[in-house]
Amino acid sequence: MNLAAADAASPVADAWECAAAAAERAGVEIVETADVPGRAAFDDVSVLLQRVWRADHRAEIAAPGLLRTYAHSGNYVAGAYRGGRLTGAAVGFFGRDERGTPHLHSFVAGVEPGGLGAGVGFAIKQHQRAWTLARDVPEVRWTYDPLVLRNASFNLRKLGGHAVRYLPEFYGAMADGINSGDLSDRLLLVWRLAAPEAVAAAHGTPAGVDVAGTAKLLDRAGDGTPLRLPAVPAPAVLVAVPPDVEGLRASDPAGAAAWRLAVRDVMAGRLAAGWRIAGFSRDGYYLLTGEG
Repeated sequence: MNLAAADAASPVADAWECAAAAAERAGVEIVETADVPGRAAFDDVSVLLQRVWRADHRAEIAAPGLLRTYAHSGNYVAGAYRGGRLTGAAVGFFGRDERGTPHLHSFVAGVEPGGLGAGVGFAIKQHQRAWTLARDVPEVRWTYDPLVLRNASFNLRKLGGHAVRYLPEFYGAMADGINSGDLSDRLLLVWRLAAPEAVAAAHGTPAGVDVAGTAKLLDRAGDGTPLRLPAVPAPAVLVAVPPDVEGLRASDPAGAAAWRLAVRDVMAGRLAAGWRIAGFSRDGYYLLTGEG
C-alpha cells in the first residue's frame, strides 16, 4: 500500500499491513509471547535479552516471571521467530505522561547478537506500533543512549520518532556488559504513531533533515575526540556523536567519557532553554533548532 492509499485506509489496518510487510521482508513471524505454546517462551525471551545486553544474569534485564506478569496484565511482550527460533524480542508496559496522555513505554527491545541490520528490529517496532494503535493508544515512548549512532538513526530517521528530553544519569550505575562503567544519560523518545513521519517511515520513507549550511556546535576532531566549536547566533546547530561509542568504551573509556560529557553539556542546556531536536542526519549529527 502506498501513502496515498494509506490516507484512505484505517490507521490500524494500515499499521498492521506495514507490520506484516516488514516481518515478511525480514523473514520472521512476530507473535505475542503469551500466544506461543508452552511456558518456556518467556524464558527464551529473557535469555535472549540477557545475551543482547551481555548481562551476568537474566534478571538484570527482564526475568521470566516479570515478563509473564507483564503479558498476563495486558502489556506488550512479543518475539520475532525465524524457523521457530527466537531472533528478537520487545517488552513494553502502559503508562501516562504528566498531562495524562496514555502511552506504551517500550522498556526493552533487542535482536540476537549478529542479527542487526537484517530488518528484524524494524519489523518488531512496526508490530509494536500496530498493536498499540489497535488499543487506541497514540504513542510509544522509550529511552535510548544519545551517543549510540545507530540507535539515534533508527529511532529518529527509520521510525520517525522524536527525542524530546535529555535525562542525565537516568538509570544510575548500570552493570550489564554494554553500559558498565559509563554514565547512563538518556534521551526520551516519543513515537507519535499516527504522525505523518511515522506513517511515512512505516511505508519505507525515513525521516530526513536538511543540514546544509548549518553551524556545528560539537564536531569530531581529526583524532576522534569531541571538538567544541564557538556558539554563533543561529536558529539551528548540529551536535555530533562518535561513530562507535560502544567500541570506544572498550578501547578508550576516557575518550568515551569525554564524548558523554561534551554531548550532555551542549545538548542538555539547549533543550532546557527551549530548543528541540529536529532530527538526525545520515552522517551522525543531531539537528537542534531554537530561537538563535
